Amino acid sequence: MEKVIIVAVAKNFVIGKDGGIPWHSKEDFKHFKNTTLGYPIIMGRKTFESLGKPLKGRLNIVITRNEKLQFDFDGLMVFNNLKKAYDYCSSQNFEKIFIIGGSEIYREALSDADTMIISHMKLEVEGDKYFPEIDTNQWKIISEERFDEFNILRYKRN
Repeated sequence: MEKVIIVAVAKNFVIGKDGGIPWHSKEDFKHFKNTTLGYPIIMGRKTFESLGKPLKGRLNIVITRNEKLQFDFDGLMVFNNLKKAYDYCSSQNFEKIFIIGGSEIYREALSDADTMIISHMKLEVEGDKYFPEIDTNQWKIISEERFDEFNILRYKRN
């Protein structure tokens, strides 16, 4: 099972501000949807709460330390750690899973991920959530797509 981090980052590695994304890019949202559709997406509780509801066409998995927390949505599963979510997805024979944030989940998933798909936005913004620093010795860029507002770089673990 391939573990894929997917994220949009500003030039200064900001990914969030005040519980949301501090920019709006229809083109990047389209890329995100087309890439993740049909696959499980794993996110932290704060990321899920910022979405407000599960994203359609994907198994939504929320990671929270609060074992009693439950959400009243179909197509949503809750685990209290990333390993349990990975184990579940592996038991269901998913070809790949996507880790979609936020910063704490990215930090934890970075050591397990096989692939990263990063939309590098062509802007700097103020924010309070950042993507962790990437160890360039562990990752190599395998492709790049250029768009007006951002470039998508795909990374594979060395």
